[in-house]
Amino acid sequence: MHILVDADACPVKEEVYRVAYRLGIPVTIVSNAHLRVPAHPLVERVTVSDMFDAADDWIAEHVDAGAIVITADILLADRCLKGGAAAVLGPNGRPFTTSSIGSAVAVRAIMSDLRAGGDRVGGPPPFAREDRSRFLSALDEAVQRARRRAG
Repeated sequence: MHILVDADACPVKEEVYRVAYRLGIPVTIVSNAHLRVPAHPLVERVTVSDMFDAADDWIAEHVDAGAIVITADILLADRCLKGGAAAVLGPNGRPFTTSSIGSAVAVRAIMSDLRAGGDRVGGPPPFAREDRSRFLSALDEAVQRARRRAG
């Protein structure tokens, strides 16, 4: 089992580290820019090029049945689920699942079309303390489910 984090704008990296240390799970922080990460044997930093979707491509290529992916990117979540990830979570604790990802991708496309047409549509709500708490709970649940599945 391992955790892959789409890290450039991830607000819950510290929470991921805490869970990883407590449960002994390796974490890979993937970003386009050099990010400071803890000097810890469970934490690896991967800095990819600044090409569009380079971090997403790296994560999607390294997904397997033992991967828990943390991302707010709906299209990356879709790729990871199709790649067989054990779980994909948004930083707000919302799980992306095979049954929910289709509608999430569709809503994303509609919103993108509206923005391209000049409509002013709001983005996601600001990240809140409740999101952080929900994320920690969802990550613990995802780890436990993945461990049960692995036997």
